[in-house]
Amino acid sequence: MLWVKSFHIVFVVSWFAGLFYLPRIFVNLAMVAPGSVAERERLVLMGRKLLRFMTMLAVPAVALGLWLWLGYGIGQGPGNGWLHVKLLVVVLIIGYHSMCALELHRLAVGQPPHGHRWYRWFNELPVLMLVAVVILVVVKPF
Repeated sequence: MLWVKSFHIVFVVSWFAGLFYLPRIFVNLAMVAPGSVAERERLVLMGRKLLRFMTMLAVPAVALGLWLWLGYGIGQGPGNGWLHVKLLVVVLIIGYHSMCALELHRLAVGQPPHGHRWYRWFNELPVLMLVAVVILVVVKPF
């Protein structure tokens, strides 16, 4: 079980590195001057590669988490309400990941739906979700 936990943590940390950086690319894309085609294309390419890599990291992170939950029974039984909240936050993280893919697509086709300030705030959401998950797993408040 410790091997599964270890790899789960490694994949989650790696996935979050991408979740922290991809919205920063969005900030830069939203600030590209009109007519800067090469800069836009370079940033879109970076975003696409990062999104692909993040997704490859997210799949084993989620799979190993499910293995810990269902295979080893972690969080099952009374007094484990923290796990239900953690699972809700994980669903929100997966939704955030999906939203990043949608935002990248919109930015790639030249339809920036938001300004750079909005993306700067959007970039803070994974930090809050990570803090919530760590507190839930370590402290187990309920």
